[in-house]
Amino acid sequence: MSTSRREVLMLALAGGAALPAMARQAGAGIEGQRTPDLGNGDYLNPVLAGDHPDPSVLKDGDDYWMTHSSFDASPGLLIWHSRDLVNWTPVGPALRRPLGTVFAVDLVKHDGRYFIYIPFMKAAWSAPLASFANIFVIHAPSMHGPWSDPIDLKIGDLIDPGHAVGTDGQRYLFLSGVNRVRLAPDGLSTVGAVEKVYDGWHYPDDWVTEAYALEGPKLFRRGDWHYLVSAVGGTGGPPTGHMVIAARARTLNGPWENCPHNPIVRTWSEAERWWSRGHATCVEGPDGRWFLIYHGYENGYRSLGRQTLLEPIAWSADGWFHATGGDLSNPLPRPRGVAGPHGLAGSDDFSKPAFGTRWSFYGAGPDEVGRARVDRGTLTLAGKGTGPNDCSPLTQVVGDHAYEVIVDCEIEGTAQGGLLLFYNDRLFLGMGIDGTRMTSYRGGKSSYWQEPAPAVRRLHLRIVNERQIVTFYYSRDGKSWTRHGVRSEVSGYNANTMDDLAQLRPALFAAGGGSAHFRDFRYRALD
Repeated sequence: MSTSRREVLMLALAGGAALPAMARQAGAGIEGQRTPDLGNGDYLNPVLAGDHPDPSVLKDGDDYWMTHSSFDASPGLLIWHSRDLVNWTPVGPALRRPLGTVFAVDLVKHDGRYFIYIPFMKAAWSAPLASFANIFVIHAPSMHGPWSDPIDLKIGDLIDPGHAVGTDGQRYLFLSGVNRVRLAPDGLSTVGAVEKVYDGWHYPDDWVTEAYALEGPKLFRRGDWHYLVSAVGGTGGPPTGHMVIAARARTLNGPWENCPHNPIVRTWSEAERWWSRGHATCVEGPDGRWFLIYHGYENGYRSLGRQTLLEPIAWSADGWFHATGGDLSNPLPRPRGVAGPHGLAGSDDFSKPAFGTRWSFYGAGPDEVGRARVDRGTLTLAGKGTGPNDCSPLTQVVGDHAYEVIVDCEIEGTAQGGLLLFYNDRLFLGMGIDGTRMTSYRGGKSSYWQEPAPAVRRLHLRIVNERQIVTFYYSRDGKSWTRHGVRSEVSGYNANTMDDLAQLRPALFAAGGGSAHFRDFRYRALD
């Protein structure tokens, strides 16, 4: 199946509806950030707030491991650990050498070894690939690594790998389409040609979706059946598009029988709290109950990207499963597992590097981390490019409706440095200083507004995002703040606007000659 770039990176949501009245706030965790565990035996979605799309989850004894599409972030593929599917602790990045845009991976264990099957979209600087996207694999003896360099499986123009093992021990990758290819016993090469194996379940033609887009196959075995869970409807576009469907077969060779009550999950109305729900992995919880883990957009907060959601399912006597979480706007019983720490602090005193966990470079080249140095409370970032659009800024994922970020920025040489809210290289806003003036950015370009900030080489910068109303501040001493003359409304900073699956996130940048020095980065969730 040949797929265009637009079909691969499906549009997400447009517009800006108000948060429904039934939506409730989760508990406050690190730095006041949203945490799903309510502390009373219940949890409230999302289980990972902010842009954590295309979750792939592995149950490994009492442990659960999860990673997500990291797209243009480098280091990428941050791995998370949990014992209860609700509270998640970051472990570290599995992918340190970027090959391009990374999305919709599959995290698996086979014969005591761990594998991540990864679709890469070509980067401008990467070695030539046979097609616009190729599937690679990395492997490791432990989820803590060390992870191998990526190995090209030479599967072109297909995405969304899903690993499966037949009753005869034969390994396969199922792919968008749904297609399938055999793997060698070590899982590091393919055997034979790609073949079409499943046509999907087709919804009524009058349903409002983005595109049919059969993708995201994830497989598991329960009893005598192999189950194939996949997505249709497009990952964005109209809020009623994306959905979860299921099929089953006695063997991986089929024939595949569609679930009689498809779709398993769908957003039926734009009044619901969670939109475009799909791309699910099915997993048994620590207490024997089963769950779907998938992503969705939060109504009114599509600028936060696709967030990770957890929904219980129930098995019926005929061997099919039903989703039981409703529209996920209300608390649900937490799986009875060990509740560990949850989340990741955004603040950074730059006492040690945090690349691949707290920070990642956007659109990075293979040696990008070499531009950054952390030493005794200072992050020094060498300049690159001409501005935020081409300098590969350092970004971090956030998941709160309201927050502030503050940093002490000092520039050296002919560099410009500053603080941004960054969506992609075409859409961002923030402030940059170069020693002679402040440059204000809005809408992905320098603004006409000439802010009368002092012409200094060191300035404290502050950005407040109050439910998508963004205000800039600056200060000489970090105590007495001047409010920037212009505010911005940023609900339109989302994937339907930009045709790029991402989120609006805090970023530090250094462009031009010289370097920028950053100290005491602080993140704080508001209310």
